[in-house]
Parts: sequence; C-alpha cells; structure tokens
Amino acid sequence: MTKRQENALKTRQKLLDTTVDLIINGDFHTLNVEDITKACGCAKGTFYTYFKNKQQISCEVCRKLFDQIAQRMQQMKDKTFLERLEHYFESFMIEVERYDINICREWIRNVLDPKTSDEEWDNTKWQFDIKMLQDILKQAVKDKELKPDAPIELITHIIISELYGMMTCWCMSDGVFEPKDWTNKVFKAQVEPLLKPYLLGE
Repeated sequence: MTKRQENALKTRQKLLDTTVDLIINGDFHTLNVEDITKACGCAKGTFYTYFKNKQQISCEVCRKLFDQIAQRMQQMKDKTFLERLEHYFESFMIEVERYDINICREWIRNVLDPKTSDEEWDNTKWQFDIKMLQDILKQAVKDKELKPDAPIELITHIIISELYGMMTCWCMSDGVFEPKDWTNKVFKAQVEPLLKPYLLGE
C-alpha cells in the first residue's frame, strides 16, 4: 500500500470516527456534511470523495458497529454459544439505542419500502443483517455447538424479527419503549426456548 493510499484510509476513518461522535452527542436531523468536515478539519470536497451524503456515512458507521459485535462474539471462547448469542442480541440493541432515534426512524423507513430509496446501502441493510446472523449460526453448526439439523433460516428470521420489532416499537413510542430494558427478557422468553432443542454441549 502506498503512502497516499494509507493517508486516504486514515482520512476516511477520521470522517467515520468524527461522525460517530457528532451523532452520539447531537441531533441527526440537524447534522450536516459541513458539521462533519468542520469537526474533522477537512474540506467538504474531501467528504464527497468518500461518501455521497450524511445518510451514507451514517449507514456505514452502523454496519461497522454490527460487524464489531459479531467479531467480539467470536472471540468469547470462554462462553457457551447461547451466552455469546445473548451478547450479540443485547449488543445489537445497545448500539441501536446509543444513536439518535431519528437515525433509526430514517433507516427503518428506507428498509420498510426500499423501492423509495435509490441508495444501494439502504436497500441491502436487511440482507446484511440476515447474512451476518446466518454466518454466526452456520459457524456454530461447524463448531458442533448447534445440531446439523438446526433450521438456520427460520432461527435467523425469528431473531431478526424480534430485534427489528423492538427497534420499531422504540421509534413508534417516541422513545418511551426502551429496548435495552427488554432485550434480556425477550431473549429468555423467545430465543432461548427456540434454540435449546438444537444445542450441543451446553
């Protein structure tokens, strides 16, 4: 990798890190590209070299966070598969709530009706979450933590439906429903009984 490529990667990452800070400490609706570039110390043209608009960079921020959750789960070698999956379930909702509720609303709006968005990074978010969770479950089968006959597709869709449902309730209640208060309860009541018949070595 050349020095120029290294600098480009650093600049792109700095834009992502700055956006995270601004989203967490401010209001997504009022945030604009100029706010990001000013806080980052770069020109607006630099931003558009890497990202189309604030929605695109916000979506990438979210995807990276969920990738990190999956990676942390794989590193938890001292935990059972059920404990690791509960960590994934809880971490998913913690990260969702850590960001502005308006980001969640905008993302849900585009995912619910992807035909209204011409942004590929919005249209594929559902598939992104499905694939990530399916990969986690398939790896558990390979590692002999789940039985080979475990219905991976069904389990994946049930878990994602629970997570998306809590996100939607959070948005519809204008923040009154707090997913972090319910993730453990929902996991114990819905996900754990679903998985128990297929667990190995628990």
